[in-house]
Amino acid sequence: MTENHLRLRVSPEVTIAMGMMSLAPGEGLALETGEILASHSPCNDEMDAYERLLGAAMTGESTLFAREDYVEEAWRIVDPVVKTLTPIYQYAPKTWGPDEVTRVAPTGGWHNPTPGPETFMAGSLAA
Repeated sequence: MTENHLRLRVSPEVTIAMGMMSLAPGEGLALETGEILASHSPCNDEMDAYERLLGAAMTGESTLFAREDYVEEAWRIVDPVVKTLTPIYQYAPKTWGPDEVTRVAPTGGWHNPTPGPETFMAGSLAA
């Protein structure tokens, strides 16, 4: 692991992990990888979200579900947007996105970060 990352897992347990490069303890400027991990597993007497939802469906409990009129109204609003052919622009990996962003972003609303002399580059320090 050499790049910063964020991992999310929903099932069977909820897990959030954030990995990063950091300065190693000591006098030198060496880097080391680290990861912060938060995890939660339901207790034996605690239902997870899907068990609760399936149980409510089987017993006819409707409070966990959207009403039909709400769903129909949501689709009335969203469906025209979904059916519109929105272009998808390809761009090279490890870049800040496609060049077309300058056409759709407001003036001054998009900034492509570029490495400068003050920017830390992981490969520039001896380990």
